[in-house]
Amino acid sequence: MITIDNVTKRYFSLIAVDRVSFTVPRGQVLGVLGPNGAGKTTLFKLIAGFLNPDSGEIRPTHGYWPGIGYKPERLLFPNQMRVDEYLAMIARLSNISSNAIEQTVGDALAQVKLLDSSSKHIGQCSKGMRQRLALAQSLIGAPSVLLIDEPSNGLDPEGQADVQRMIQRIGAGGQTVLMSSHQLGEVTQTCSHLIILKQGRIHYRGSMAEALALRPHVTIQVDQELQPAEAMLTSLHPDIHIDGRQITLSNEAIRLRRYVLSLLVGMGFDIVGVAQKRTTLEEIYAEAVQWHNGS
Repeated sequence: MITIDNVTKRYFSLIAVDRVSFTVPRGQVLGVLGPNGAGKTTLFKLIAGFLNPDSGEIRPTHGYWPGIGYKPERLLFPNQMRVDEYLAMIARLSNISSNAIEQTVGDALAQVKLLDSSSKHIGQCSKGMRQRLALAQSLIGAPSVLLIDEPSNGLDPEGQADVQRMIQRIGAGGQTVLMSSHQLGEVTQTCSHLIILKQGRIHYRGSMAEALALRPHVTIQVDQELQPAEAMLTSLHPDIHIDGRQITLSNEAIRLRRYVLSLLVGMGFDIVGVAQKRTTLEEIYAEAVQWHNGS
């Protein structure tokens, strides 16, 4: 779809995007994570063509530019216009033929569940409704690529779940979505691929399945402090770690869990709990940010 090749963007002395390279995968939902100031919005504006890079190149992967829809985080609308009137104007600006505008607007409103509010003036819309309207605007013309900045901002839990399902349907239908969000659970549930930005640089890139399969671990909780047995247990494998009354077995050490359990029982410990876990997105995100800070 789109290739971002060693792109840098500066605002005076601030480097907002720093030598970023990746390819936007076709038909995937790509989550872009990062703290405030990481460069997410600047990256979206570069891809949308609102900004030009200072160096590097953004180009279509197969020689032609796909249609791009963009929903910004900050929403600015003409409050005096009706919802359907505004979207009809967007459709005309998108070169939708006049006899297809009504159907196009209706389809977009139906996708974001705003049909019942189509005649309402935008100034009377709640923040959540304005988020839905912004999503509807980005869908006009069925663009191949959607850039969605903070899609659930202002929505209640039911609305957030609706938006997540909608984005999943869009990806399943062959459109490509780049989604920026501060809600890690939303990214985990919605996205097939993941990029984590910190101060304009990429610190993690991969599929969500690969990310969540990294570093599986087993935790064993016992009824008393493990300090008397710590030296013996940690000598079994370098990926066995003791913390108070908990043992964590990571990576290859997981295969020793039955042996460790039998040792603990034989030494007089009662097993309080055993859990096998995969790495969470919160852990991956924290590690990427801490790695940059050298902590």
